[in-house]
Formats: sequence, C-alpha cells, structure tokens
Amino acid sequence: MKRTITVKGVGTVSARPDYITLTLSITEKNMDYGAAMDGAAGRIARLEGAAAETGFEKGALKTLSFNVNTQYEGVRDDQGNYQNVFAGYACLYRLKLAFELDSGRLADVLSAIAASGAEPELNIAFTVKDPEKVSQELLASAAANAREKAEGLCRAAGVELGRLISINYNWDELNIVSPTRYELADCAMPMLAAGKRRAPEIEPDDINLRDSAAFVWELGG
Repeated sequence: MKRTITVKGVGTVSARPDYITLTLSITEKNMDYGAAMDGAAGRIARLEGAAAETGFEKGALKTLSFNVNTQYEGVRDDQGNYQNVFAGYACLYRLKLAFELDSGRLADVLSAIAASGAEPELNIAFTVKDPEKVSQELLASAAANAREKAEGLCRAAGVELGRLISINYNWDELNIVSPTRYELADCAMPMLAAGKRRAPEIEPDDINLRDSAAFVWELGG
C-alpha cells in the first residue's frame, strides 16, 4: 500500500478594482399587457439615451434578464373569503452597463440616469476586467502553499515528497467584487437630476480573496 500525504493548500490574492458593473432593474406594471411592455420600452430608451450622453456606444447597455409576470392580489368577498384577483402584468428588465473604473465617469453616468427619468433600481459593483487572471493567481497561490506545507512536513518526518497523485478542488464561482458599497437613496436621485448635487467620486477598497484545495502526494523513503 502506497504511503501518501494529504495537505490543504490555502491561496490568497489581493486585486485592485479596475472595472465597474452597473446593474439597472426596471419594473413596469399595468393592467394592460401592451401598456406594460410599452412603458418598459420607453424607460429603457431613456437609459440608452443616458448611456449615449455619457459616451457609450450603441449596444453598451446589455440585457441580463427579461420577464413578464401576471400578478394577483387577495381580495375579500362579501362572505369574508379571500379570492385571488388579477392585478395586472409586471414587465421586469435587468440591464448591465460595464466600464473601466473611473469614479468621475461613474458620477456623470449616475447624474445622466437620474436626469433621464427612467427611475431604475441601481446596484453598483467594483470588480476586475479580467477575473480569469485573478482566479489563476489564486489557484497558483493555493498550490504553492500546499507544496510548502507538504515539504515542511516531510522534512520534519525524515521522508521524501514523491509525485503528486491528485488535487481535490471545489469549482464554485468566485465573487470577485470589492467590499466597497456605493448606494444612493431614492431621495438623492431628484437632486442629481436637477443638477443640485453630483454623485461623489470614491476609491474602492481592494478585493481580497481566499480559496483552498486538497493535494495528495506519494511519500518516498
């Protein structure tokens, strides 16, 4: 039976955000299906205009998801029983606008969106343009950490580290996003739209990631 050693390698990496992902969600409700669709289309057209105004090319505003749902609400009848009554259609759009990190441009984009009257729900994330590069650096760090541990244990035990037999890694998607939160209350949007206020320029915090994998080596004499 082969003698083996199993070591958990822990990788860490720090990345400076260089990309902004702006997610915009629109919900348009109406008793008429066509009116709900037209209302949503009009608000999206305003967002496209805001993007063009701030220097984005046509098509930069990407659709992440689109749904049309029927809505019902409980209404009590004359006998006191609740019944589900049709309450209209809800047209839901989620869109994305991504660009290289520039807090000044972000402030301009937010002001243009506020002035457009589209009134989307906003989510702002600071991330990296090349997440695959960061992922590879994290895996390399975990592998180096595991080998260092294994070699140290073998020296202490007076044995040699043999060939690598297997690697066990959980391929969950990494959340490569800065912990910095950039949020604007609904009450701030009218002031941005009127030009009375400007969205603040900020420097987001670094992205610190940690991941692990299990490495199995044979042991020599």
